Amino acid sequence: MSSPLSSPASAAAPPFAVWTDFGGVLTQPVDTTFREFSTRYGIPLHALKESMRLVGEAHGTDSMGVLDIPLLDEDTWAKEVEAELERTFGLECDLSDFGDRWFAGRPANRAWAAHLAAFRASGAFVGLLSNLPPSWERHRAAVADDSRFDAVVCSHRVGTRKPEPEMFRLAARLAGVEPQACVLVDDVEKNTEGAREAGWHAVLFRDAEQAAREVGELLRQALDGAAPVPAP
Repeated sequence: MSSPLSSPASAAAPPFAVWTDFGGVLTQPVDTTFREFSTRYGIPLHALKESMRLVGEAHGTDSMGVLDIPLLDEDTWAKEVEAELERTFGLECDLSDFGDRWFAGRPANRAWAAHLAAFRASGAFVGLLSNLPPSWERHRAAVADDSRFDAVVCSHRVGTRKPEPEMFRLAARLAGVEPQACVLVDDVEKNTEGAREAGWHAVLFRDAEQAAREVGELLRQALDGAAPVPAP
């Protein structure tokens, strides 16, 4: 597995670095997975999301921050969400093996993976930059293994997460380029905002073709030797 602090394989710095998110970008949309999970296990969607939010809030973070660093292991977190579901909504739910059940049948976004492969073949550095719990690594690898990337940076490995500035500083350093030569493709707006604040370009992911058009234009400018339009 790639070290989050290793140097790129090529000694020559690439002209541009494309960093992609995982969940909701290389997989189907997160909201789709939430709906399917809610239906499959009979847990009202609003109750599940609110209970996750309340557990995150109790630990001083957002819904997923507890797992991403992590502050709790998955089993302990699941028990706290179960307790919140019962306390707040009067629901008795079983969230054991949450990650296995969350990823069961969750398809990869093959169209976006193909675009990333094309960007890499054209000379771009392509990396994975993900807020990811340690227990979800095997699910991530099943969808997009390390061989698809020049580097893999996951929050639980490095102790920071998007949209924290350190996550972007580390990734740019690892790619061997300046911040303005990096783009983040992410489905979470606060993460794209954090990237722009760090001097990066950012693409808010809606679908593979839209994201590929936006990244492709930046990459064409870089490969033509022109500096991409400064990130807003």
